[in-house]
Amino acid sequence: MIERASKEPAAVPAEMQVLLEQAGLRRTLATRAVLGLFLANPQGSITHAQAQQSLTARGLDINRVTLYRLLDRLAACGVLQRHADDGARTWRFSLADAPQDGVVPRFECDACHRQFRLTEASEPTRAVATDLFRTLASLGHQGQRVDLSIHGTCAGCIPAAPNGNQEPLA
Repeated sequence: MIERASKEPAAVPAEMQVLLEQAGLRRTLATRAVLGLFLANPQGSITHAQAQQSLTARGLDINRVTLYRLLDRLAACGVLQRHADDGARTWRFSLADAPQDGVVPRFECDACHRQFRLTEASEPTRAVATDLFRTLASLGHQGQRVDLSIHGTCAGCIPAAPNGNQEPLA
């Protein structure tokens, strides 16, 4: 990694630091810079290429293979979540939910790729995860997390009709 300009390193929240330490990851300049991208836009999700562009724009040159590995390691330790962007046929990364949050469904806009946590989800919706974990355990498996996401178009990306109302995309 080549640093082109002196940048203020991103502060790593304590709960993330614990996850990094448990996974044996160090809090390097590259790690702090990558986490800073996600902390600056908690609802956003970005691809590897977008992360590379953002870091370069901030004056940090991180080898693309190193960045791929770092993003994957951050996802493996639970700091980020990785999900497929079927339209672009690539991976997108976003901040992971805190472990104490349990299952919180998400809505992901297929147009802008912002993610919205649906914290108002009912208890029966959250109970589905418990049932799935119980089923896995009865089969001898150990589940680690449930990702529930709904895809569509957010209110900000739905085109406005001539009368000012938003019209649903069919």
